[in-house]
Amino acid sequence: MLLSQLKYLTALAEERHFARAAQACHVSQPALSAAIRKLEAEFRVPIVRRSNRFIGFTHEGERIVAWAQRVLAEHDTLVDNVRSLREGLSGRLRIGAIPTTLSSIALITSTFSERHPMVTLSVASMTSDEIRRSLADYQIDVGLTYVDNEPLEHVRKHPVYRERYALLTAEHGLLDGHETITWAEAAEVPLCLLSSDMQNRRIIDQAFRRAGVEAVPKVETSSVSALCSYVKENRWSAVMPHAWLALHSVPEGMRAIPLVEPEVSKQIGLVVADREPEPILARALLDTLSDTDPQARIDRYHPTGLAPEATL
Repeated sequence: MLLSQLKYLTALAEERHFARAAQACHVSQPALSAAIRKLEAEFRVPIVRRSNRFIGFTHEGERIVAWAQRVLAEHDTLVDNVRSLREGLSGRLRIGAIPTTLSSIALITSTFSERHPMVTLSVASMTSDEIRRSLADYQIDVGLTYVDNEPLEHVRKHPVYRERYALLTAEHGLLDGHETITWAEAAEVPLCLLSSDMQNRRIIDQAFRRAGVEAVPKVETSSVSALCSYVKENRWSAVMPHAWLALHSVPEGMRAIPLVEPEVSKQIGLVVADREPEPILARALLDTLSDTDPQARIDRYHPTGLAPEATL
């Protein structure tokens, strides 16, 4: 059995298509198919359910794919560990982040990048469910997501900062004079919100329900930047995470009003799979957290000049 055969198999599991898997592995499709058939002969079980196209894995195949992912991840960890002894840390650290945290990635990883300049960062925007699956499938090394809202299993959690919420709206409009706004009041204005497959949206919907109302957005999107573009048109308002506003500042022509009644605050943190050996690059990032302190920088920003504890 060769590592290349396992790589072909995991590529097929990721791409779900023989031609795309072969392209990802820089081999011909016949070569990839032949390698997987050799694995089937060695294990003496069918791995792939075949027809004119890829339709999935057999039960035995699913077990073998999970095993192959683990073997390749442990191989990469071994290579990284040995290389670090000789050359210092290098390689690629793969991070999956929910959209509302993408603006804080540079802040969280800045100390890590300074200490380990030979490491390349690969950051992907993912939903919290995609982060959970990608950690389990060895597709990413670290996730940045909510750690105190929906259940997270088989991961190790490392809190980074707390997320609070404000209503981003036109600087001059219906909400002139508001220093704060209740969730019930916010439900009455035309809203644009993140799509319902995102945990941020589920948190927001829960806050509206706690206030005894239901918000029906006029626009839904998977992009935080798109939310800002709609607010810029002076027709909509958007519920935004405080950290995004802290790191970007409020765009020109807009203002951010802290949301109250109920008070909502959620913990954002780094998560890694609960397994050994722990990826060396992930551990190195976690080791820099105490020297980074994103919360302190985020809390310097307050939409109305209130102290952090007053808006929590």
